[in-house]
Amino acid sequence: MAFVVYFLLFSDLYGRTGPASEYHYNLVLFQEIRRFWTYRDQLGTYAVFSNLFGNVLIFMPFGFFLPMASRHRSFASAVLYSFSLSLGVEAFQLLTKVGSFDVDDLLLNTIGGAAGYIIFTICAAIRRHHVAKKTKRSH
Repeated sequence: MAFVVYFLLFSDLYGRTGPASEYHYNLVLFQEIRRFWTYRDQLGTYAVFSNLFGNVLIFMPFGFFLPMASRHRSFASAVLYSFSLSLGVEAFQLLTKVGSFDVDDLLLNTIGGAAGYIIFTICAAIRRHHVAKKTKRSH
């Protein structure tokens, strides 16, 4: 959680140096995603990757570890909690004018949380398979 909050709110690497003099926000779904993809040559690979994939990647650990820390282990819970955390971060950015409120970030962060949960379920299934196999051999 601390890692997510740091990168989304305070990291100098992503322009989080303090309140902006002119604040920007996006309330149109896919607007920034489309802009980053359309101008990918001018913006550069790093900017496109960090915006489009960075928001997904940064929430994957949250979706992965959430089922370990919660009684609610469903896909829907992982999506809801990921969306809620992302909305909290985006609202904080809107109120403090650090970063920018972006509905595309809400989508990408939520996808990251969902992807982390899917990876968790795959790992849990593999683990259960190996434990069952090991238990079967020992009997």
